[in-house]
Amino acid sequence: MENITQGHWIFAGVFTVCFLAYMIWSYRKDSQVHRLHYGGSIKILLSILVLFMVIYIFKRV
Repeated sequence: MENITQGHWIFAGVFTVCFLAYMIWSYRKDSQVHRLHYGGSIKILLSILVLFMVIYIFKRV
């Protein structure tokens, strides 16, 4: 940690902010396509989470 200068921290901060801004912009731009093609994916995700919870409960009993 002693070799990391203030310039490195500034670069890391600027990079993080720019990267997150680009990701948010890109997601908003493609949100219509996501809704069209991945509309039912939340049901699958919830089903997988419930399955893992059931397995966890049965393993504990």
